[in-house]
Amino acid sequence: MDLEWDEDKRQRTLRERGLDFADAVYFDPESIVIDLDRRRDYGEVRYNLTGYLDGVLCRLCWTPRNGRMRIISMRKINDRERDVYEKGKSQAPDAG
Repeated sequence: MDLEWDEDKRQRTLRERGLDFADAVYFDPESIVIDLDRRRDYGEVRYNLTGYLDGVLCRLCWTPRNGRMRIISMRKINDRERDVYEKGKSQAPDAG
Protein backbone atom coordinates (compact mmCIF):
# COMPACT_ATOMS: atom_id res chain seq x y z
CA MET A 1 0.00 0.00 0.00
CA ASP A 2 1.30 3.46 -0.86
CA LEU A 3 1.90 5.93 1.97
CA GLU A 4 0.87 9.57 2.27
CA TRP A 5 0.94 12.19 5.01
CA ASP A 6 0.74 15.87 5.78
CA GLU A 7 4.28 17.16 5.20
CA ASP A 8 4.09 19.81 7.95
CA LYS A 9 3.06 17.13 10.46
CA ARG A 10 5.87 14.86 9.23
CA GLN A 11 8.46 17.60 9.75
CA ARG A 12 7.08 18.43 13.22
CA THR A 13 7.19 14.74 14.24
CA LEU A 14 10.73 14.42 12.93
CA ARG A 15 11.84 17.53 14.80
CA GLU A 16 10.00 16.84 18.09
CA ARG A 17 10.15 13.03 18.28
CA GLY A 18 12.99 12.04 15.99
CA LEU A 19 10.65 9.81 13.97
CA ASP A 20 10.07 10.09 10.22
CA PHE A 21 6.78 9.01 8.61
CA ALA A 22 8.80 7.96 5.55
CA ASP A 23 10.42 5.23 7.68
CA ALA A 24 7.06 3.50 8.25
CA VAL A 25 8.02 0.99 5.55
CA TYR A 26 10.83 -0.24 7.84
CA PHE A 27 8.66 -1.54 10.71
CA ASP A 28 9.70 -5.11 11.55
CA PRO A 29 6.84 -7.12 9.99
CA GLU A 30 7.19 -9.90 12.58
CA SER A 31 6.55 -7.43 15.40
CA ILE A 32 3.50 -5.63 14.00
CA VAL A 33 0.15 -5.62 15.82
CA ILE A 34 -2.71 -3.60 14.31
CA ASP A 35 -5.75 -2.54 16.33
CA LEU A 36 -8.81 -0.51 15.44
CA ASP A 37 -8.70 2.90 17.17
CA ARG A 38 -12.00 3.05 19.07
CA ARG A 39 -11.18 5.90 21.46
CA ARG A 40 -13.64 8.23 19.75
CA ASP A 41 -15.48 8.91 16.49
CA TYR A 42 -12.99 10.53 14.13
CA GLY A 43 -15.37 10.54 11.18
CA GLU A 44 -13.15 7.90 9.56
CA VAL A 45 -11.77 4.48 10.45
CA ARG A 46 -8.38 4.72 12.14
CA TYR A 47 -5.89 2.03 13.02
CA ASN A 48 -3.00 1.85 15.46
CA LEU A 49 0.00 -0.13 14.27
CA THR A 50 2.43 -1.07 17.03
CA GLY A 51 5.79 -2.63 16.28
CA TYR A 52 9.53 -2.24 16.26
CA LEU A 53 11.14 0.41 14.10
CA ASP A 54 14.93 0.38 14.26
CA GLY A 55 14.76 -1.53 17.54
CA VAL A 56 12.38 0.98 19.15
CA LEU A 57 8.76 0.07 19.92
CA CYS A 58 6.59 2.66 18.19
CA ARG A 59 2.95 3.35 17.40
CA LEU A 60 1.73 4.58 14.05
CA CYS A 61 -1.82 5.89 13.69
CA TRP A 62 -3.18 5.68 10.15
CA THR A 63 -6.34 5.60 8.06
CA PRO A 64 -7.04 4.12 4.64
CA ARG A 65 -7.70 6.96 2.22
CA ASN A 66 -8.05 6.78 -1.57
CA GLY A 67 -6.31 3.39 -1.68
CA ARG A 68 -3.39 4.67 0.37
CA MET A 69 -2.23 4.45 3.95
CA ARG A 70 -2.51 8.01 5.29
CA ILE A 71 -0.25 8.43 8.31
CA ILE A 72 -1.75 10.58 11.05
CA SER A 73 0.88 10.28 13.77
CA MET A 74 3.91 8.32 14.93
CA ARG A 75 5.46 8.12 18.37
CA LYS A 76 7.41 5.91 20.74
CA ILE A 77 5.08 3.98 23.01
CA ASN A 78 4.89 4.48 26.77
CA ASP A 79 5.55 1.86 29.47
CA ARG A 80 1.86 0.97 29.93
CA GLU A 81 1.42 0.43 26.18
CA ARG A 82 4.62 -1.64 26.10
CA ASP A 83 3.25 -3.93 28.85
CA VAL A 84 -0.01 -4.42 26.93
CA TYR A 85 1.90 -5.09 23.70
CA GLU A 86 4.25 -7.63 25.30
CA LYS A 87 1.41 -9.40 27.09
CA GLY A 88 -0.60 -9.61 23.88
CA LYS A 89 2.35 -10.91 21.86
CA SER A 90 3.07 -13.61 24.46
CA GLN A 91 -0.56 -14.79 24.33
CA ALA A 92 -0.77 -14.86 20.54
CA PRO A 93 -1.62 -18.30 19.10
CA ASP A 94 1.71 -18.56 17.26
CA ALA A 95 3.82 -17.30 20.20
CA GLY A 96 6.42 -19.59 21.68
